[in-house]
Amino acid sequence: MHRRDVTVAWAFVLGLWFAVIFVAIATWSLAPNGTARVLLLCGGSIVLLFNTAAIMAMLRHYREDRDFMYGLDIQFLDAARAAKGR
Repeated sequence: MHRRDVTVAWAFVLGLWFAVIFVAIATWSLAPNGTARVLLLCGGSIVLLFNTAAIMAMLRHYREDRDFMYGLDIQFLDAARAAKGR
């Protein structure tokens, strides 16, 4: 479960980077001047930086609390499976 969650988190980060880069390229000609382009690039870069850092921090905390968090999930899944089997 942990490996899948890590993979999904990194896929989200990668998708975010592709989306922001695509939007920057697609809207480059719509910016009225060079100053606006620089501001838009700075804003997009800040969004990418903070979101990537947040996902990395989340994954670090997942790693630290993995046994607790996924242990509870496994207990609930086992209990649900046992209740369903009755």
